[in-house]
Amino acid sequence: MSLINASSLSFSFEDEYILKNISFSVEVKDKVGLIGANGAGKSTLFRLLNGTLSPTEGFLTLSKDCSPAFMEQHACVDSERTVFDELLTVFRPIFEIENELDKIQKTLDESAADFNEKLDRQHYLNVEYERLGGLTYLSRGRSSLIGMGFDESYFDKPVKLLSGGEKSKLSLCKLLLSGSDTLLLDEPTNHLDIKSIEWLESFLSDFKGTYIVISHDRYFLDKVTNRTFEIENSKLYSANRSYTGYMALKKEREKAEQREYDAAMKEVHRIEGIIEQQKRFNQERNYITIASKQKSIDRILSKTNPPDKKQRDISFSFKTDIMSGNDVLLMKNVSKSFNDKLLFESAELDIKRGERCFIVGENGCGKSTLLKIILNKSARDSGKIIFGTGLKIGYFDQALAELSSNKTVIDEVWDTYRQMTETEIRNALAVFLFGGDDVFKSMSSLSGGEKSKVALLKLMLSKANFLVLDEPTNNLDISSRQALENALKEYDGTMLIVSHDRYFINSLATRVISLSKSGLRSHEGNYDSYVASLNENKPEPASYKEKPQVNEYKLKKEHESNKRKIAGRISRLEKEIDELEKAVSLKQEEINSPEVSDDYQKILSLTEELHSLSNLHEKRIEEWETANIELEELKKEENDG
Repeated sequence: MSLINASSLSFSFEDEYILKNISFSVEVKDKVGLIGANGAGKSTLFRLLNGTLSPTEGFLTLSKDCSPAFMEQHACVDSERTVFDELLTVFRPIFEIENELDKIQKTLDESAADFNEKLDRQHYLNVEYERLGGLTYLSRGRSSLIGMGFDESYFDKPVKLLSGGEKSKLSLCKLLLSGSDTLLLDEPTNHLDIKSIEWLESFLSDFKGTYIVISHDRYFLDKVTNRTFEIENSKLYSANRSYTGYMALKKEREKAEQREYDAAMKEVHRIEGIIEQQKRFNQERNYITIASKQKSIDRILSKTNPPDKKQRDISFSFKTDIMSGNDVLLMKNVSKSFNDKLLFESAELDIKRGERCFIVGENGCGKSTLLKIILNKSARDSGKIIFGTGLKIGYFDQALAELSSNKTVIDEVWDTYRQMTETEIRNALAVFLFGGDDVFKSMSSLSGGEKSKVALLKLMLSKANFLVLDEPTNNLDISSRQALENALKEYDGTMLIVSHDRYFINSLATRVISLSKSGLRSHEGNYDSYVASLNENKPEPASYKEKPQVNEYKLKKEHESNKRKIAGRISRLEKEIDELEKAVSLKQEEINSPEVSDDYQKILSLTEELHSLSNLHEKRIEEWETANIELEELKKEENDG
């Protein structure tokens, strides 16, 4: 069933098309990732979907069951409410039902003429209360806040005292709990640390409705989407794939389009050669051939469209002018507190030349502070830091505080590198897509992404051999993140990077370092291997000299034993599932019985019991499915063996 349909949809602004002649549909339970360069038209499409804008041309229809909830619609103002009270405003329909049920209970009188009518209304409200999640809304609200990184000390804090990032997270909590079955999420992972992003991924994986999410977080898109829409050159392309699958298909599509175009042009050039030859003959019959061949060319050209002109992307590289010593950084027993709050203690780190170290941790744990301590931009409480020889450090500040808002783009760069000519500066700026008069723009007028590009340009020109980067992918679109990845892959220096971008970490990391109050813990490898190490139930065995020999007979016996155990578990689960289904049925009958229909408290109690039974039933079904999969895998291994 289609929830959203767009047909030949266009939107223009000041005679320039932002979206042109696009068509698409969104079905029930679709999980759509919307990607595209900054300024491509993603937010414009969202505003068309939520009715803020109207199409210039074409049609956009939403089914009567589709009422998209847009994150901006739940933006938190400087409310006097506490964080928890502000969150609970999304449950207003539940509050209204509670109030009406209280009134009915107080006025329920068997002798009244409207007794049966009130009883029916009470029954309807109880059913509606359960459907809306009235039995669990407080726990769901608490869980969502904690999942987004708000500990309980925040619950009674006034909203007006929150930071901009915290207000955004609270807005996202409200949106996710709003009850809408169609969500429009615009960069929901902004301001979230990895733990909060993983909570959001879990929420969206369990979400039964439909959503479209704008994001530059490629790891996140792969986790939570099954379709991808891309806006490029005012057109919309789509595929039933998450981000990585879509990009592979896009690459093949572009190759095929180029091959078809090249083949068509080759044929056109061949026919043009025949026409030139016929013209040289200069006879009447030759002009008949010329006319025929020209029609062939016209027919080919009418069916052939040149591949879309690719949007310019930044492409750059980091160079070093000197090589550092093998020892880059040694940190011993470093601690830091703010007032009475301990950030971390006993932090130790040893970085060697060529390593790509990534620091991860929850928001507020002190990652940025640690970088500033290393760079002597912030004082440490204890410990020592020793730098190796021949170091030239380049720093990227996520707050971009080292950029001046009072300068033009060209002056911001040129004032740091006075030895360069204007032509050299302009050429460098052009690499980062600042061309023509753009170089004279005020820094204060730039977007976050443009400011990040200026900071990266200055970093590139520094020729540093030790890059210390704090959230360098913030504000960058996907193509710019890929350009930064490519540049860092070819870089022959050393890196220490704070990042929440797991795709970025996976592409580059040789070591992942987690920061907590107790200090730093290192793991060799990228982000996925770091997560795998956290999930391992058993520690890796100590080093051994040779593999133990495999006892095939014992292995076969263990295999048969495992099969019997799983088969027994499946049998027990089937019996328990059958018993739970009967219990759920009996509980439903008890709730609907006349004996309890006028007892509001009894109905609430029985409904809660029903809810627990239903949850247990669903859990046992999942266990039964998992056990069957395990059994099938064992059988497959047996057959393969």
